[in-house]
Amino acid sequence: MIGASDGIDVFDRRQVRLHRDRAAPKFHDHDMLFREVAKRLADRLLDIKRKFPLALDLGCHSGGLAALLPKASGIEALIQSDLSPEMARRAGANTLVADEEMLPFDEQTFDLVVSNLSLHWINDLPGTLIQIRRALKEDGLFVSAILGAGTLRELRECLITAEVEIHGGAGPRLSPLANLGDAAALLQRAGFSMPVADGDTLKIKYTDVFRLFADLRGMGEANAVVTKRKTFTSRAVMFRAAALYLERFGDADGTIPATFEVIYLHGWSPHASQQQALAPGSATTRLASALKND
Repeated sequence: MIGASDGIDVFDRRQVRLHRDRAAPKFHDHDMLFREVAKRLADRLLDIKRKFPLALDLGCHSGGLAALLPKASGIEALIQSDLSPEMARRAGANTLVADEEMLPFDEQTFDLVVSNLSLHWINDLPGTLIQIRRALKEDGLFVSAILGAGTLRELRECLITAEVEIHGGAGPRLSPLANLGDAAALLQRAGFSMPVADGDTLKIKYTDVFRLFADLRGMGEANAVVTKRKTFTSRAVMFRAAALYLERFGDADGTIPATFEVIYLHGWSPHASQQQALAPGSATTRLASALKND
């Protein structure tokens, strides 16, 4: 599971920041995935009949989520933060530069913390989730979307095959990502009550693999794995991967699909008023009796 703290950094956080800084000026030309997931996060908040006067958008990028947060949530003040100074500068008012791995907020500050496609770049995800839970007031809500392990599975397969064919081995060209099965357990481990994790799959069509690469760079989502190869991918590998992609996954119209698995995380900061699970063995009615069955 990516994000488990083992003392070894998987991601180069400086590279993550630089990628976002470089993407910031033209981010709106490439942010279709961010906009779509932001809408889905906002829709989830609509289903929660609560007011959240003070909220934090953690990893806000250029501020696209802020305009979509539903008025029904009763947000009176929204603080936006991002690792990238260039992104934060474009996000608007009440924005600061902050590293998600070292949150600068006091305990029990926010009623709501939201995060759209940012936390999959965290080295110690359990540690960051603990910091988020502490920054929430009692009975505060955390809602987040991160990219999951199924993301760019087609590209991953084709790049690995092309590198093996041409160089006899493959390096980590794409970032390792979290599995849905571990996500709810991470929330529980971080101390959230009523943790829920579910997944969604989005497919975006591209004319060719080079347009996909351009979008990934334009979103600031280029590879930032510490152990990645320090040289550029060779033209031979790129063109072979492009041919394999079209051959294995291409549609009849000549386009190629790119899969993005999105994992949604949902958890509450503990409070005495919340519904609690009964202790094992404390039931007073037999299941067989409820089902009218011996």
